[in-house]
Amino acid sequence: MDLNLSNLKPAKSKRARKRIGRGLGSGKGRYSGRGIKGQKSRSGSHKMRPGFEGGQNPIYMRLAKQRGPYSKDAMPMGPHRTSTAPVNVSALEQRFDAGAEVTPETLVEKGVLKNTKIDVKILGKGDLTKKLSVTAHAISASAREKIEAAGGSVTLLREPKERKPKRRPPRAVVSEPEEPQEEAAPEADEEAEAPAEAEPAEEEES
Repeated sequence: MDLNLSNLKPAKSKRARKRIGRGLGSGKGRYSGRGIKGQKSRSGSHKMRPGFEGGQNPIYMRLAKQRGPYSKDAMPMGPHRTSTAPVNVSALEQRFDAGAEVTPETLVEKGVLKNTKIDVKILGKGDLTKKLSVTAHAISASAREKIEAAGGSVTLLREPKERKPKRRPPRAVVSEPEEPQEEAAPEADEEAEAPAEAEPAEEEES
């Protein structure tokens, strides 16, 4: 049979949609299957946010609030996490020969790391007797001492950020108010003016 517009039909039978609100005889008229009143009869009632419990106090508000990953003194979570892949010097001692170069790529080749997606930090657990040139994103103080003591060198792929000390605002110094100085009474001027006034009086008597 040739395929043309007269015999064209879908490969899978399509079920007709439910037509609601088309009279009482249709079986889905008047309230359209939603019932009478209530939250579920309103438009948008089936698009409630996650955690909504019908208006009552939800579970995440009823539980006690304790220290968690988003507190100020805890390790950051999600996109703010600053995790690193730790590699101890004992692993470098076992996997690398003397004079070898240790980089994130060579660590993957030796099977120490799975990939280079995460930054590498060298830690100081174990002993190191081989001279190695280590290149990593971060390194601990003890690991640096052991690598340099064995004659090796350390190169950082990312310079560590310097932590600035917190500056406290200077305390306001309250100065004590100065006591007002009492002005000396002009006694000397009055004594000097008194004889000048008495002289003309003696001349009149004479």
